[in-house]
Amino acid sequence: MCRAPAWTWVIAAALLAPVMSEAQEVPSPDVLNAVRLSEDVSERPQIDGRVDELFWERVPAITDFLQQNPNESDPATEMTEVRVVYDDEALYVSVRAFHSRPDQVVSRIMQRDQILEEDPFGQGELLQAGDDVFAILLDPFHDHRNGVVFATNPNGAEFEALITDEGSSVNIDWRGVWEVAGTRTPDGWSAEFAIPWRTLRYPDASGEEPWGINFFRGIRSKNEQVYWRSWEREGGGLQRVSRAGQISGLSDLPRQGLNVEAKPYGLLGRVQEQNSSDVLNSSVDRAVGVDLKSEIAPGLVLDLTFNTDFAQVEVDDAQVNLTRFNLFFPEKRDFFLENSGIFAFGNSGNPMEPPAYQMFFSRQIGIAESGSVPLVGGARLTGRVGSQTIGLMSVMTDAVPESSEFQSVDRELFSVARIKRDVGESNYIGAMVVDRRGHGPANTVMGVDGQFLIGQAWVWDASISRSFTEGPGGNDTAYHLGYRYSGENWGSILNHYAVGEESEASAGFITRTDYRSTEMYSGHTWRPDALGLRELSLYVGGKYASTITDNRLQDWSTGFFMSPSWRSGDNLSVLGNLGETVVDEAFKLAPDVEVPRGSYDNNHVGWFGGSSRARPLSAEVNGMVSQFYGGSLVSAGASATMALSPRFSITPGLSRNVAEVPGGEFTADISSLRASFSLSTRLFVNALVQHNSLDGDFSTNVRFNFIHRPGSDLYIVFTENRSDDIRGWSLTDRGLVTKLTYLMRF
Repeated sequence: MCRAPAWTWVIAAALLAPVMSEAQEVPSPDVLNAVRLSEDVSERPQIDGRVDELFWERVPAITDFLQQNPNESDPATEMTEVRVVYDDEALYVSVRAFHSRPDQVVSRIMQRDQILEEDPFGQGELLQAGDDVFAILLDPFHDHRNGVVFATNPNGAEFEALITDEGSSVNIDWRGVWEVAGTRTPDGWSAEFAIPWRTLRYPDASGEEPWGINFFRGIRSKNEQVYWRSWEREGGGLQRVSRAGQISGLSDLPRQGLNVEAKPYGLLGRVQEQNSSDVLNSSVDRAVGVDLKSEIAPGLVLDLTFNTDFAQVEVDDAQVNLTRFNLFFPEKRDFFLENSGIFAFGNSGNPMEPPAYQMFFSRQIGIAESGSVPLVGGARLTGRVGSQTIGLMSVMTDAVPESSEFQSVDRELFSVARIKRDVGESNYIGAMVVDRRGHGPANTVMGVDGQFLIGQAWVWDASISRSFTEGPGGNDTAYHLGYRYSGENWGSILNHYAVGEESEASAGFITRTDYRSTEMYSGHTWRPDALGLRELSLYVGGKYASTITDNRLQDWSTGFFMSPSWRSGDNLSVLGNLGETVVDEAFKLAPDVEVPRGSYDNNHVGWFGGSSRARPLSAEVNGMVSQFYGGSLVSAGASATMALSPRFSITPGLSRNVAEVPGGEFTADISSLRASFSLSTRLFVNALVQHNSLDGDFSTNVRFNFIHRPGSDLYIVFTENRSDDIRGWSLTDRGLVTKLTYLMRF
């Protein structure tokens, strides 16, 4: 799917898809009728992807898919048949994805959560990766805002995601319990989904209350994206829940009750760590714990976790910090990822930079500068109550005594309370409170926010918050106001925000304080019928930032962003900026390189792009040449992915930064190698090897994952870190851990 320019990161607005009255005898074209299966054993779907059970032929199919790309509103060039049935156990969906050239169907991915990707520029879209794909959107509460996505490819690879407020937050790390199978056929490919009612959250109802539903198909060989509904470029896409169609005929669904799930785990491993005397100490790591989940009311889910462990989480990608601000690493831990969109509050800022202000950032929990901090346990209550979305969370971390390797921390309690009230069809107003206490001064942050959609493509959002900190300082205000507009041919973004000098969010993330910034970019998109181009976008704009206390200049810039993309799926982006930045306090850019205070030109040109991932071999490149703190910075990077079969892929990558400033010069390289092997859609091995030349760190992370039953896993994880010193590649720590989880439903 074509990616929007980095300066647009627009989210579409809301209009309800037209729905004809139930009283009409002629069904609406926006309504799909689900068929209840009889209790006859012969009418039980066999989830093998073949769609060959006789009852499927008696179920009416929907086929009227329209293109979003490359030719908006044209009928899909390939036929797609979708049918929906259900029984007392699950909702079943079948798809037959015809292709006039079956040999051109692309299916190189077998691992879960890989076939779709979240839009990196903040639009809320789910972007097609390298394979043909089919996705389902369900809106069980029919609130026109929130939904759940299930997707697969011809291999039957699993993907699921939660959509909040029509894409203002998309959680691709949510994991449900369901089943899917896919297979290639002589006329294309087909798939069958079985989604248990216990996995879905829906209101108690005795009648046939409709749900929202939509379908998406990506035809990778043609770089074509088609939808059943919400196919428009302006305000369309799977994330636009309010523009989905409806599914009717769902009657006498099972009542959810408490719907209790328990997932105990057991862990056994051996760890080696280097102490201050450079001696390796070995220890045995043993742990047991449990996660509990219960739907205490329709759509309201309580999660409890005890002695939480995250041994299976992949290590962070290595980064080089070429700024005076903290690096930002995304959350990867399961407990904090599920329903994380409910707790989003603040200003993400430019998607090419760390977030400007987040009231709550879950990586503040259980991760200290010295390493990991054990979690005693936590509770989370999230879901819908009438027209309100609510979220409550409280997590306690354990105390860690001081040692030669770890700076002591006290037991801490992190608490978050969030509520959002629906206003009209797709707007909301909300409030949030975040509190952290136990280690250091207690800190509480309170705020209100809102999002308002005008028409189909204009989104306004605003927030204001105030921090309260125990002891001197730490009490101040932060706010933001902005809009995002994305029409078919025009786009624009405005982002104005300020973070007070004394603002403190110890359970959140703040890039810099005493900072007020206004940024605006606008542009146009052309679709020329020449040179194989699909789109050509050009955006221009600028930014001005100053201190709040005395209105001194901090940053200004003006520039352009141009992004051509081709019908083949190849893409390229070129940008250029003129600007200036002010350094108020000297800082270390590298161990022996200091940047003094002063005003510096900040002019640069850059580029990034990639070839189509439909090919067995694809590549991505990037580069930038900058005036940099009185000197220069030349950056370049490249990676190549070889996916010669669905079972094995390998991606080597290298980035280089060469900096020359008055205070010195240095070269920072990050090299990496990713490899994955999939024996099936339930058994795979991933490896990540990284080297950071500036820090001298060399890390290896190998993860074996066997899904022995839906929702239950066996993990074997090997992690090793080495440091480049006078003795060579000396070992700093190493661990081998086995973890087994088992999901039980009551």
